Amino acid sequence: MTEWDIKKLQILRTLRDRGTVTASAEALRMTPSAVSQQLTNLSKQLGVQLLEAHGRRVRLTDAAHLVLRHAEAVFAQLERAEAELDAHLRGEAGRVRVAAFSTAVPALVVPAVQALRTAHPGLDVRIREAEAAEAYELLTAGEVDLALSLAAHAPTARDPKYSRVPLPADPLDVALPAGHPLAEAPGLRLADLSAEPWIYGGSGPWSEITTAACEAAGFVPEQAHSAAGWTAILAMVEAGLGVALVPRMAAAERRTGVVMRVLSADQPRRHVVAAVRRGAEEGPAVARVLAALRQAAAQRETRETFQQN
Repeated sequence: MTEWDIKKLQILRTLRDRGTVTASAEALRMTPSAVSQQLTNLSKQLGVQLLEAHGRRVRLTDAAHLVLRHAEAVFAQLERAEAELDAHLRGEAGRVRVAAFSTAVPALVVPAVQALRTAHPGLDVRIREAEAAEAYELLTAGEVDLALSLAAHAPTARDPKYSRVPLPADPLDVALPAGHPLAEAPGLRLADLSAEPWIYGGSGPWSEITTAACEAAGFVPEQAHSAAGWTAILAMVEAGLGVALVPRMAAAERRTGVVMRVLSADQPRRHVVAAVRRGAEEGPAVARVLAALRQAAAQRETRETFQQN
């Protein structure tokens, strides 16, 4: 019978995901020569060629892709086995490591952890702030157990490595200086702000979200100022330097000199997902954290609806 080596299969999967031996070695904290040697040994064990030269790089053969299609099922099953073993050995106890983007930490993760500490005091949840790309790298590397990110920057639902759990969308409100002529205007629409100077990040998810929302409303925003943090963005809005779209989750950053307006007809939203390695969602500790996050998001949505009515 063919000898299957899980560690070598994980190295092959990393090469597929990262594209180069050097990048794979960095992700796995190995040397490039060690990665190459392990894959050479795997090829000998399986009796098939797994890599072929492609310019200065290597690429996976059809046989390698076939092997990985089956290996993904093995990895998922091992996650399930580990989850069941954890349930057997630990019961209510255990540790779940969560990576989440900045505004989700106070808005969703902290309330979820507070609820879990009351209901399941033996469950140890560790929080790590990380943007979407980093969160999924940490999840793939096994350094966290759950990644919370924006759907637009998460792997697709077809990715065999992850199980995704959608959470309620986070509405985006517009931040205006307190004395702005439209601060009290009824039925405010995003299109009403097409001539305004805008403040948002120079690149990355928030830049894309702002420009996409404005373009959907029929205009391209004029970027007057650039900032990455909500403290800086809202300070500039308060000073009358421009307007900005702000997620409801960033409520803790709001300032007295800024008016937050709910847009009437073209309310943009950002969609949030939680993801785990496929199979791990069946572990009781991870399942409890996912349930607590869903509950925190639902309670937040209910509270916001009540406040608007």
